[in-house]
Amino acid sequence: MNRIGQLLSGFLEKPLSQPPPFESLEPALLQASLRPGDVLLVEGNSRISLAIKYLTQSTWSHAALYVGDALVGKRPGSPAGALIEADLRRGVIVVPLAKYAIFNTRICRPVGLADEDRQKLVDYMIDSLGKQYDLRNVFDLMRYLLPPPPVPVRWRRRMLALGSGDPTRAICSTLIAQAFQSVRYPILPSVSNVFSRDEHADQLMIRELLHIRHHSLYTPRDFDVSPYFQIIKPSVERGFDYRALSWAETQAEAEAEAGAAPP
Repeated sequence: MNRIGQLLSGFLEKPLSQPPPFESLEPALLQASLRPGDVLLVEGNSRISLAIKYLTQSTWSHAALYVGDALVGKRPGSPAGALIEADLRRGVIVVPLAKYAIFNTRICRPVGLADEDRQKLVDYMIDSLGKQYDLRNVFDLMRYLLPPPPVPVRWRRRMLALGSGDPTRAICSTLIAQAFQSVRYPILPSVSNVFSRDEHADQLMIRELLHIRHHSLYTPRDFDVSPYFQIIKPSVERGFDYRALSWAETQAEAEAEAGAAPP
């Protein structure tokens, strides 16, 4: 069963042909905009990525946590500006930021995260390095081999948590969700209203209580839509002036006025 699981995971992670990304960023520019604790969302191009994007109705199929230079000098061969992610076959690993240089990405930053909790978050991911997933539970892997099932949208998220084996945790956002839950930072918690009466004001009060959702139900999309994460765009962070842009028709007009033949 482990051998079959290895074959299935290799098949699911095989890249598929697709158009080039709409906008990819230079790794240096992307790294300059990242801080430890940021979540990097990726639009993947593998079979399992397509399945996750369909089931979550989202552009994003993969998530990794940026740990910066936390591993430099501690683990041989660890790159500066590193990401930690969950890989279906290799488990929890360190990868360079350049791995996703040709992919569409999005930076999601936890708002107001305390420095000590940021360090705990990074330490949690570092302590998870080397963990492997039991690929013998083929039932959990086969869900991604099926064609898009005709099920209501509200049930598709539950399909990601189908079964009880470790491959469910191969959804990279699951590990990251556990890391944020370890410092009690919200992503998309369930909210319930508690009614109580204020004896001094003699009026009914409504208080919101947050409930932690099970980590297996979190997907990369949740960090994008969470009200507690800020979207960081490197092209804007470095300073953006729309008046400094060079448009094709403007260049042609300038060359024409200068007496040069436009291309």
